[in-house]
Amino acid sequence: MGNPFVHIELMTTDLAKAKEFYGKLFSWQLEDMQMPNHIYTMIKVGQGTGGGMMKNPMPGAPTSWVPYVDVDDLDAATTKAKSLGGKICKEKTDVMDHGSFVILSDPTGGMLGLWQKKKA
Repeated sequence: MGNPFVHIELMTTDLAKAKEFYGKLFSWQLEDMQMPNHIYTMIKVGQGTGGGMMKNPMPGAPTSWVPYVDVDDLDAATTKAKSLGGKICKEKTDVMDHGSFVILSDPTGGMLGLWQKKKA
């Protein structure tokens, strides 16, 4: 099956409080990484889809969980989403040498990330 969920991310207004809560609730292994403009906390769950946490990069947006779906062509998937009534919340953003993502909302307001791994 194509387009699996590959990452789940918490965009929070209070990273320290979120890390304390989820770390204690699930005993997740949390690992901070210094990114160019912020701290990103990787969530390591063992088996299954892992994720991350960070301070919400969209000013004024509430705390929310955003699932990411793997796509082969980020630009084509973004264009298709827009043609189907999706709205772009965060334009295409590169993540170091890992890949790129777009965050959108579907016509009902559901948030979704599109992720394309960097091609070798």
